[in-house]
Amino acid sequence: MSNAAAADHDFPRPPETFTDHDGRTVTIEAYEGDIDPLVEMYADFGTESRSQGVPPRTEADIRNWLPNLVEDGLNVVVWHEDRAVGHAVLVPYQDTSELAIFVHPEYQHAGIGSQLIRVLLGYGQENGLDRVWLSVSNTNHVARALYESVGFETIAKERVEMEMERTL
Repeated sequence: MSNAAAADHDFPRPPETFTDHDGRTVTIEAYEGDIDPLVEMYADFGTESRSQGVPPRTEADIRNWLPNLVEDGLNVVVWHEDRAVGHAVLVPYQDTSELAIFVHPEYQHAGIGSQLIRVLLGYGQENGLDRVWLSVSNTNHVARALYESVGFETIAKERVEMEMERTL
């Protein structure tokens, strides 16, 4: 989908309940709550699940990092039963919003990230955002394909990472 065609696309809004590819029923909700469920989720991330320094490695660093995201950004969280298993946020950045998305390692490759990003973009549309930007590692082919599938286009490519954006 080209960015021009994607700009006309109306994404779903939270809350959104669906069954992932592994048969788990999950719900994506707008989130402004306490950071503890997110700290618990991020504490489970191993080295292979971290990119560009996020999420932070230690619980103390996670607790220092999350309040800015939750307080300053538009957040959506994926819940499986009473457990947070995914988190995505749009944080104001200059004249755009920066996107970050994370799915718990046990829930990756089940279609959760694809639906999570769509609901986040819908939440951004609902809140009047015009443009979204992100940075991704050049070697993170799964994430790059996900971003392209929802209309992100590469605007800059460096040696280690690339920048992508799309209008809403």
